[in-house]
Amino acid sequence: MAQENTVRTPSERIWRVLHWLLAILVLLFLIVPVLVIVPLSFNDSSFLVYPLSGFSLRWYENFFQSPEWMLGLKNTLIVAPLATVIATVLGTAAALALYRARFPGKGLLLALLISPMVVPVVILGVAAYLFFAPMGLANNLGLLVVMHAVLGAPFVLITVMATLEGYDTNLGRAAASLGAPPLYVFRRVTLPLIAPGVISGALFAFGTSFDEVVMTLFIAGPDQYTLPRVMFSGIRENLNPTIAAAATLLILFSVAMLLTLEWLRRRAEKLRMAVPQA
Repeated sequence: MAQENTVRTPSERIWRVLHWLLAILVLLFLIVPVLVIVPLSFNDSSFLVYPLSGFSLRWYENFFQSPEWMLGLKNTLIVAPLATVIATVLGTAAALALYRARFPGKGLLLALLISPMVVPVVILGVAAYLFFAPMGLANNLGLLVVMHAVLGAPFVLITVMATLEGYDTNLGRAAASLGAPPLYVFRRVTLPLIAPGVISGALFAFGTSFDEVVMTLFIAGPDQYTLPRVMFSGIRENLNPTIAAAATLLILFSVAMLLTLEWLRRRAEKLRMAVPQA
C-alpha cells in the first residue's frame, strides 16, 4: 500500500515556519545570556566588557590560585556530594514507602515532603537560622550539608516516584516467592530497575546543592563559604573576570549533568522496552 504524501496548504506552511522561528527566538533568548559570559572569561581586560581586548587564561589561573576561591570550591565539593548521598537515601526510601503504602493523609504527607521545592529558599534559610542559631549550630559545615540535603531530597522523591509508576511489582513478588529476603529483592531487582530515576534525582539534588547560595548566606560562616557564595560576594564587592571563569566552569558542569540525564532517559526507555520481552 503506497504511503500518501501529506500536502500542506500555503497557510500551514507559513504557520510551520513561524512556529520554528518562534522556537528558535525563544531558545536564543534563553541561551545567549548564558553563553555571553564564556568569552569574557578569556578576556585579557580586567573588566567585563565587549569587545574583547585579547585572549588570556589569567582569570582561570587566578581562580585556581586564589585561597578564597579554592576554599569555596573545596567546601562545595564537600557539601554537595554529602548532601546528595543523604538526599538520595532519604528521597528513595520515602518514594518506596509512599508508593507501597495506603493510608489516610498520604497526599498531605507527600505535599509536606516536597514543600522545600515550593517554599521560597529565603524562608527556609531564615527558619533554619532562627531554629539552629540559639543551639550554637550555625556556622557549621555539617548543618549546611543537612540543609542542602533537605533542599535536594524532594527532587529525588519526585523522580523516583515517577519511575516507580512504570515498575512491575510482580518482579519483586516473584523474587520473594523464591525465598529472596526483602533487602536482596531491593538490591537485585527493584534498585536496578529504578536506578535511572534514582540517579536522575541524585543529579538534581547535586545541582541544587552545588548552586545554592541563599541557604549558605544564613547558616554558613566565612570558613564555610561555598563557590556560589564566593561568586555572590565578588559581584557585590570586587567584580572582575574571575567570576566569569567560575561561571564558565559551572556552565560546563551543568552541560555535563544534562548530557548525563539524557543518557539516563535513553537507558530507562531501553529498560522499559526490555522488561515486557523477558
